[in-house]
Amino acid sequence: MKIWVDADACPVVIKDILFRAAERTGVQLTLVANQPVPVPPSRLIQSIQVASGFDVADNEIVKRLEAGDLVITGDIPLAAEVIEKGGHALNPRGELYTTDNIRARLTMRDFMETLRSSGVDTGGPPPLSQSDRQSFANQLDKLLRKHSN
Repeated sequence: MKIWVDADACPVVIKDILFRAAERTGVQLTLVANQPVPVPPSRLIQSIQVASGFDVADNEIVKRLEAGDLVITGDIPLAAEVIEKGGHALNPRGELYTTDNIRARLTMRDFMETLRSSGVDTGGPPPLSQSDRQSFANQLDKLLRKHSN
């Protein structure tokens, strides 16, 4: 298993959890973004900068992804592609996207997009809380344990 991070919108605190997890478990971690992303010096951690543009980083992740890999993203269409390709998708709040829940998430995303495009202010997501961070770390550890056996 490799871990891929949709790094443009990934919170720093989540990246720090991922850096520690990669070192602790020996899992290869790659951050993909269309701007430079600083990473600690490590043979396990790398950053790939792609060209600017809509979904360029997402497309690069999908292109490199292998079945069983884990992608960290809050992007629901990317998560759907990851699942379709046999990967795992986890958002920075600790929610694991699955074949059972991804269609409902896509439907809700599309609904909210329709509201926003018609002028309704839907607000944004709340700031990442301590319980979100803990949920993410717990779910990540669970996935890493499951796939290290």
